[in-house]
Amino acid sequence: MRFISRLCILSSAILVLQLSTVYSLDQWKSATFLSPKFEVGPGSVARKKFLDIPFPKGHIAVKSVEAEVVDEVGKPVRLHEAYLDHWSIIKYIKHMYITGGMQIGEGGRPIQQPSTIFRRNSGPCNGELLPEFWGLGSETRGTSTKLPDPFGIEVGDSSQIPYPYEEKWKLDVMVIDMRGVEDRVGCMECRCDLYNVTNNLKPNYKGGSSCCHDNSQCRVRNGFVAPKKTLQLRYTVRWVDWNHFQVPAKVYILDVTDNVGKGITHNCQVEYDIQAKVGGACADVKNGSLSIETGGYVVYAVARQHLGGLGSTLYGQDGRVLCTSTPKYGRGRNVGNEKGYIVGMSTCYPHPGSVKINNGEILTLQSKYNNSMSRTGVVGQFYVLVADRLPH
Repeated sequence: MRFISRLCILSSAILVLQLSTVYSLDQWKSATFLSPKFEVGPGSVARKKFLDIPFPKGHIAVKSVEAEVVDEVGKPVRLHEAYLDHWSIIKYIKHMYITGGMQIGEGGRPIQQPSTIFRRNSGPCNGELLPEFWGLGSETRGTSTKLPDPFGIEVGDSSQIPYPYEEKWKLDVMVIDMRGVEDRVGCMECRCDLYNVTNNLKPNYKGGSSCCHDNSQCRVRNGFVAPKKTLQLRYTVRWVDWNHFQVPAKVYILDVTDNVGKGITHNCQVEYDIQAKVGGACADVKNGSLSIETGGYVVYAVARQHLGGLGSTLYGQDGRVLCTSTPKYGRGRNVGNEKGYIVGMSTCYPHPGSVKINNGEILTLQSKYNNSMSRTGVVGQFYVLVADRLPH
């Protein structure tokens, strides 16, 4: 995922539309929301960060978060037109007493607490790189995010939110308008020679997030003209009210570029490049060595890859397979089955108690890509949910 982008601080309240709230037979609740609107034109990039997005309130167990890009009338947009590189939802707490940028306490006295504190997932790369609790990319429509009962991601616990802060949520989203582009794959991989970005690049940097800024432009075919589109991210949250029957699951996002040494220092890079293999298609295999400080029972896992991905496997320290996740490629032109794009990833739902990661265990993450061509800015990540106990 690419997360190095310009922060868009909203000066006014975000306008959102809560579309529905329903109760399912198994007591799961559901609400669907729309992000603020953003515009794209042929070949342009929209990388937006929206603060204080709508999210279910109260002490709850989130069971799933699903998302897709829609146009201004709510119609789903094909990846052929708007490529969803990533979306992610990040938690933070915000001070309740802020006036004109100054922090004011009760009685009008100035206070020293920070106005915003980010609350990140439990993974080893959870700084500025991979801090989110939920997030996917082009595969989002065809990838299940549902957690089996009684597991859930616990949010809204007031005992974990110090006064005078309140829990908030931030949305990051990146979309590339694919209409009329000269090189579809190159635009998706943010290859620098196709974009109008030249400043502040590292030596020999060929492509990746640094060449896909907000409002940057990928090259389109000569003479191609099309109107701008207004888009939104539509996301649906499913949850149940928290009670003593729920079992909390921790979020770990593991990255194949991470390689821990004896000092257990994580060095996640998020992106990496692949060199073409001369003489025909083969698989580029990359292995990362990483650890989880506090382990537990795996209840859900899924990989993230870009175009060209052949699948990923997470291994335990003794070589046992914890999960293998493979991409599904589209074969047509309809929404959710777009040819030439990853439209889904297979997931792992181990029988409760059957797959366990020990505290401090050194894991191996393996990511495979087709290397019949050179690729830039690809990702190899694993999203793993771990519970420290089993249901009673």
